[in-house]
Amino acid sequence: MATDRYDVLIIGGGISGTSLLYELARYTDLKHIGLIEKYRDFSLVNSAASNNSQTLHCGDIETNYSLEKAIKVNKAAHMLIHYAKAQQNTHALMEVYSKMVLGVGPEECALLRRRFENFTPHFPDMCLWEEKDIARIEPAVVKGRKDEIVAIGVQNQYTAVDYYAMAHSFVRNARRESGKTVDIRLSEPVLRIRKQENGYDITTARGNISAKFVVVSAGGHSLLFAQNMGYGHEFSCLPVGGSYYFIPPYLRGKVYTVQNDRLPFAAIHGDPDFVAPGMTRIGPTALLLPMLERYNARTIVDFLRVLKLDTSVASVLMDLYTVPDIRNYIFKNFLFEIPYINRRLFLKDVKKIIPSVRLEDLKFAKGFGGLRPQLIDKKKKELLLGEAKIDTGKGITFNMTPSPGGTVCLDNAHKDLKIIQNYLGCTFDENRFTEELLFG
Repeated sequence: MATDRYDVLIIGGGISGTSLLYELARYTDLKHIGLIEKYRDFSLVNSAASNNSQTLHCGDIETNYSLEKAIKVNKAAHMLIHYAKAQQNTHALMEVYSKMVLGVGPEECALLRRRFENFTPHFPDMCLWEEKDIARIEPAVVKGRKDEIVAIGVQNQYTAVDYYAMAHSFVRNARRESGKTVDIRLSEPVLRIRKQENGYDITTARGNISAKFVVVSAGGHSLLFAQNMGYGHEFSCLPVGGSYYFIPPYLRGKVYTVQNDRLPFAAIHGDPDFVAPGMTRIGPTALLLPMLERYNARTIVDFLRVLKLDTSVASVLMDLYTVPDIRNYIFKNFLFEIPYINRRLFLKDVKKIIPSVRLEDLKFAKGFGGLRPQLIDKKKKELLLGEAKIDTGKGITFNMTPSPGGTVCLDNAHKDLKIIQNYLGCTFDENRFTEELLFG
């Protein structure tokens, strides 16, 4: 039966919130755990299958990752693999595709050859593929090609994830744990969080509930909740939306391109759509959008509250626009949103992956594409990439987890679990956690 008092309450039912729910239920002795979500179901925003590239990022083909970051992300990714392989419906959660990062032209090819030499001791399954190898794995990448190409990648590994299905799996398994209350509260927006003597009072659209510890994992809204409570005012939010196109199934697996280090946005890639069989999704484009949730105009007001436009934020934005690569990229992606021009302009980018693709092959994937709440550090006057956490030390934590947040969800949940353990003094079954998630 539902309760109104929790040891831990998680706000946000995406992949981050549900993974923490699972770990708390499975590996701690906490008796009353709750998860509250404003929508009717889990993972309807950034974790929805239509709103991300469904990729398990392992650091091997992400050329914007340093070796140190790649090793950390790979370890976290295997936690998710170990979890999925222990489930009866593994292939509903994850799928095996080949994946590669494609180098086009002498400069990119030389970069990938150097990267292969540096990374292969730590990624023993990584392969260096010359043109003849690429032709065997992805014929469409080579057909009609005149440029020099090389790729690094892997085969026969789990590379695609349905994060929507994964979140539901976490919830199902959390609720199966005996001897504790695991409450799920859907369609219940949180209106306010207030500190009380023995925890927190949470006002929702249905009334008041209380918790000794609160974890907010609500995308860009996490920062809004934090600032409403006096935390995180050193941050501003810059939401970046991505859109996709569908093309016929030219590709058999995932094909990524080399990341431009001067661009804090994802490079174009092609992916077989996990939940739309027979379709290949290609993108993303990138556009700065004044909202905290894609396709939800009601969050424009929320964005204005967390933007807090001042000289520091303006300075970061101006710095971005003074970099020619970034300025040109932003302008080109604006053109991608203009009818008639968009497909013709985007076709040139797609041809870097598939030279033989035709204009009539490109179909705008309406309703596909999410939004990344990138943070601006106003003190350092820089754009932060990757996930961010505000740990107050006072029994409440706020998480913002853009890519690779889905991949590292169990690792991030473990970090929150340790914070909760230290604060509440609960027991953590580290041996079970290590055996099941770290070693599988």
